[in-house]
Amino acid sequence: MYLVESKGGAIACMGLALFFLGTWPAVLTLLERRGRLPQHTYLDYSITNLLAALLIAFTFGEIGKSTPERPNFLTQLAQDNWPSVLFAMAGGVVLSLGNLSTQYAWAFVGLSVTEVITSSLVVVIGTTLNYFLDDKINKAEILFPGVACFLIAACLGSAVYSSNASDNKAKLNNVSSDSKRGAIDTSSSALKETSSDVGSKDLEKENGFVEKAKVGTAVFLIELENRRAIKVFGKSTSIGLGLTFFAGVCFSLFSPAFNLATNDQWHTLKEAVPHISVYTAFFYFSVSCFVLAIILNITFLYHPILNLPKSSLKAYLVDWEGRGWALLAGLLCGFGNGLQFMGGQAAGYAAADAVQALPLVSTFWGITIFGEYRRSSRKTYVLLISMLTMFIVAVAVLMASSGHRK
Repeated sequence: MYLVESKGGAIACMGLALFFLGTWPAVLTLLERRGRLPQHTYLDYSITNLLAALLIAFTFGEIGKSTPERPNFLTQLAQDNWPSVLFAMAGGVVLSLGNLSTQYAWAFVGLSVTEVITSSLVVVIGTTLNYFLDDKINKAEILFPGVACFLIAACLGSAVYSSNASDNKAKLNNVSSDSKRGAIDTSSSALKETSSDVGSKDLEKENGFVEKAKVGTAVFLIELENRRAIKVFGKSTSIGLGLTFFAGVCFSLFSPAFNLATNDQWHTLKEAVPHISVYTAFFYFSVSCFVLAIILNITFLYHPILNLPKSSLKAYLVDWEGRGWALLAGLLCGFGNGLQFMGGQAAGYAAADAVQALPLVSTFWGITIFGEYRRSSRKTYVLLISMLTMFIVAVAVLMASSGHRK
């Protein structure tokens, strides 16, 4: 099997993982804003997420000759390594719960803020656990200042959310009651712009209309609410925040569980049984993630939450609108997690948690695709720039803390 053994290779894995893991949430957010039921989207996503793990296991996990010290993926499937397998599967369970929760939280709290809060919890809880599980191979004098940078960025992110929410509330208060009921003057030049102004490649543009509401205006917010699958107007953001914090706790536990699976710090394996490889652990991790996602989302088809409409397995199977995007999101997440674990095995899982700077990527997509923070106040823009700057510092510091596993 192929193992990443150099610090440079580990950092390259973490960099790619950062991009992939910051992009797939934007894809699912896009589909929800287009009105596709999250149950349908997550079922599609789960299929290719598992497929990515299988591709990694049967390629990187089978490269080279299998040895007693470094058995290949297929060899390890027949070994007595169930304690480590259970740790890996536990990690998959909490990841599945976290991903499922954030899919609903994005609608209430927003893509950028959801990712900031969950990432900060991962760094505070998960990175600290991984540091001690990895026998402190990362440089503490660099690692923990990086953790502090994430916390500062998270606080700034919360301030961005608060400021932007106030901006949106002010916009909506300026709209007449008739507009809020949908009686909007669509011919008004103040609320419209030509397609040449927004670009022909606008991913949120679903039809051939030449004009649309200007991004960031009150009318845009109302049209988005009418189109999206999860209705949020009139609902408390505490629902989304509760889902977000729950997801953050789940995300903070899956990486330490994976660490225990591959390195057996608690000595649960029998003597002479080799540690399971990152590829074997990732396979079991992804299988448990897939099984739980299928069970929960099929249940949600018939018993939806948050006042979503009921669906059925038949309706899901014939719903091809946006399916390609959902399948792409699963691949991005699967390969992103795999690369994170490959880098963590070489450089330490605490340093690999640098991918929790993924709000950098998510915020970029949120601004360019969804128009988040468009036409906001100067205060919001200052806070946004400060948050992104601190995240850049945080990811650089955490990557610099990389050690080398002996």
